[in-house]
Amino acid sequence: MSLLLRSFNEYLPSQDELNSDYLCVEQLKVGYTTRSAQERIKEQVGATRAEYRIELEESALRSDGSTISDHEVHRYLKKQGFANPDGEWIKCQVENVKAALEAIKNGEEYEIQRTSNFGMRPEQQAAVKKASSYFAQSRKEKPEKAPHFLWNAKMRFGKTFTTYQLAKEMGWKKILVLTFKPAVQNSWYEDLMSHVDFEGWQFIPKGDLEQVEFDESRPFVCFGSLQDFLGRNKSTKGLKAKNEWVHATNWDCVVFDEYHYGAWREDTKKLVQGEDDEENEDFDPLTENFDEEIMPITTDHFLYLSGTPFRAISSGEFIEEQIFNWTYSDEQREKELWQGGNNPYEALP
Repeated sequence: MSLLLRSFNEYLPSQDELNSDYLCVEQLKVGYTTRSAQERIKEQVGATRAEYRIELEESALRSDGSTISDHEVHRYLKKQGFANPDGEWIKCQVENVKAALEAIKNGEEYEIQRTSNFGMRPEQQAAVKKASSYFAQSRKEKPEKAPHFLWNAKMRFGKTFTTYQLAKEMGWKKILVLTFKPAVQNSWYEDLMSHVDFEGWQFIPKGDLEQVEFDESRPFVCFGSLQDFLGRNKSTKGLKAKNEWVHATNWDCVVFDEYHYGAWREDTKKLVQGEDDEENEDFDPLTENFDEEIMPITTDHFLYLSGTPFRAISSGEFIEEQIFNWTYSDEQREKELWQGGNNPYEALP
């Protein structure tokens, strides 16, 4: 009896898999077989003769003689924040599966190792300083209104890591991350759970929130798609039961990630108004701005993250005091001007 792990790579998916939206090169397939992994995969590939690579083959037997099922591994990895969009495909690394198997065999809690201890780059420090200063001043002047701030920052700026540093600076304990692109969950999970600065924080992944257990006395980050959390039950037109506690919580900050995907359009309005009970994650750039006033989730602060928020800026949705900008040109300038060794921009293209 063995658990087998196959990478997607050049594997030729079935027509059903091609019609789905979950396959990507970052995914691994975790399955179970009573024969060898090679025999089982040959059966699945069949006459297509598609290429594949077996990443790992491990015994599914516990020390007491019982057997670990592949479903146990799927559930365990999903609980740790790794996306399990459909069936046996998991968005994770081989080491994550090894750690999950070891933890399940030993009946131990598993948490990603906190091995990162790097500090913020100067522009990340500047982003935290400008946002925190604006938030503090705005809350003082208009305590009844939740202020909003935009980080217009290029790819690889480190928006997730810097958001968590802002949370520490502000003393936030309850963070809700809403995204228009749910595939970014892994980076939010890994940045929070792998860095020593965020020891004690908890991550609540996208999925069935009714099944998630966490300690409300400790700081936590809840991740989900805006489509899901604002979507309505088709039959009752009410909130989805699994999301009710999200709406009942007053959040320290609501973070909108990948905001350029998400100003309102008709399909989004229909979703929120209950005309579609399923998530529609295939968003195009939208034609109107997102309206905080109609969002049925309360918060003390809004933080918007995007690498290309051109429509939001040109429409006047954010004024200069509410924006931190960091472009490729800024990065290249700092790379050239850096004095001494350990240039933090050296590895960036």
